[in-house]
Amino acid sequence: MRVLRISLIVTAAYIVLLVFAGIRSHSLALLSEAGHNLSDFLALLLSLIALYLLSRPPSATKTYGYHRAGVLAALINAVSLVVVSFLIFYEAFKRLQTPEQVHAGMMMSVAGAGLVMNGVIAWMLYRSRRDVNLRSVFLHEIGDTVSTAAVILGGWVIMMTGQWWIDSALSFGIAALILWSAFGIIRETLNILLEGTPRGMKLDRIEAAIRTIEGVNDVHDLHVWSIGSESHALSAHIAIEDIPPSVSERILRDVKARLHDDFHIVHTTIQFENVVCEVAHGCVIPVGEEHEHSK
Repeated sequence: MRVLRISLIVTAAYIVLLVFAGIRSHSLALLSEAGHNLSDFLALLLSLIALYLLSRPPSATKTYGYHRAGVLAALINAVSLVVVSFLIFYEAFKRLQTPEQVHAGMMMSVAGAGLVMNGVIAWMLYRSRRDVNLRSVFLHEIGDTVSTAAVILGGWVIMMTGQWWIDSALSFGIAALILWSAFGIIRETLNILLEGTPRGMKLDRIEAAIRTIEGVNDVHDLHVWSIGSESHALSAHIAIEDIPPSVSERILRDVKARLHDDFHIVHTTIQFENVVCEVAHGCVIPVGEEHEHSK
């Protein structure tokens, strides 16, 4: 959280500098960078709020805690990036039609300061990138580092050639980079919110791993989903022999250990069965059949 607070303050100061320098130098690329960094500021702020919510313990109404607060923050961040990118596309198109003279020297100086700042923040966030919430912020900063480097190069080309349209072309490139980073986060967060299979996991591999446990005869009704970005859950029906509970407890321990070690799944709901299922989901006899037997 300390890293996020420091990054928040530094980013706010840099946004003010970008807006001031962009207006003075007539550089749309610098103003585009200001928009990009504004989305970073929002990302950092939302991530800070999300981390606070994640630290709160589970309750009677929030039995899993607030794991998805970070996922929601990441989704909001990504959607804000999409909006910013389309605004940049619009302004860049207008600027191409009526190019303006750009002060390339100031453009390069401010972008150079941003390159250092974004690079340092990205490095500080690097170790936390496995969390989708913090990874969304990390991708923001990586994108900023690349785009500011492009602005420096573009400023140098403008100084050498006097071709002011390059400023608008850079803005198109920055907007495209924003979209690319945003869609990846949107796809992953929506998969979590829709309780899809976690990224990188295959149901057939999980099922095969469970079947290798001694005493397991069959696996069905298998579901795997994410509670948060790094917290996965599983439910399954496992067929075993008609054995005492003390023996089945060993099978349960082995299954849980395999799921934890191989797939990092910690929340499990496993139902043992020792008869063949008549219905695919739940092994419940339909009401109609029950009435027929009673006759």
